[in-house]
Amino acid sequence: MTAAQGVLLHPITMGLLQQNLLIFFLLLLGSCLHPAAAFPKGCYPSEEEGLKTFRCSNAQLTEVPRDIPNDTNKLYLDSNQIRFLPRDAFRDLPLLLELDLSHNAIARIESGAFQGLAEHLHSLDLSSNRLVSVSKDTFSNLKAKVNLSNNPWLCDCRLQELIRAVELAADSSGGIVCDSSTQEEHVGKAFLQVIADTDFCNVYKKTTDIAMLVTMFGWFAMVISYLVYYVRQNQEDARRHLEYLKSLPSKQRRSEESSTISTVV
Repeated sequence: MTAAQGVLLHPITMGLLQQNLLIFFLLLLGSCLHPAAAFPKGCYPSEEEGLKTFRCSNAQLTEVPRDIPNDTNKLYLDSNQIRFLPRDAFRDLPLLLELDLSHNAIARIESGAFQGLAEHLHSLDLSSNRLVSVSKDTFSNLKAKVNLSNNPWLCDCRLQELIRAVELAADSSGGIVCDSSTQEEHVGKAFLQVIADTDFCNVYKKTTDIAMLVTMFGWFAMVISYLVYYVRQNQEDARRHLEYLKSLPSKQRRSEESSTISTVV
């Protein structure tokens, strides 16, 4: 290689080296920024008291975000516009200890929404939402203390079964108030106060039993009416036939009378 060629290659080699260094730096920067960029707007991770926390408070969310780190211990989704919790909404969060869903617009929770959280979850806040009626199976096997206060509850047997199936958070029971009820006099009262004197499920059972008795009586009356009609109709036919036989000559009448009598018997 001549000196002239070495002079020409040197700038080219330096340019390629600079270009490769720039690409490497951009890739490194992208990998560092990727986790933060994946989070929904308004959400951020932190560490509080040694626990990995993910906060999405007041983030204008309309559904549970998907890109939540699966090692999260405390999740705050409060003060958003979430309306519905689908099945397996928190399936990928096996280490979750606390879940705050308060001050949303949740009106429906699908069975299995909290599936996978039974092992570790010890606090679940659903206060100040739009829950009217929820099946007890929604919280099946869940050991967490649940806050259900400040929702427009329908006070009936279903709510009674739900309250008996969960462990309520301390000082939250007074906030479970009848916004509507199967019995009008209970509207506006604390549900635990109401069920101290009223067993909604027993009232429902009595109502169902009465309805069944009325239905059975109706069927029984129909059967009796049909039997009475059937007997009367046969008697009328037999009477007409006997009258007809009397109008016949004696020999024919006797043979047909015996036939009619045997038929009636």
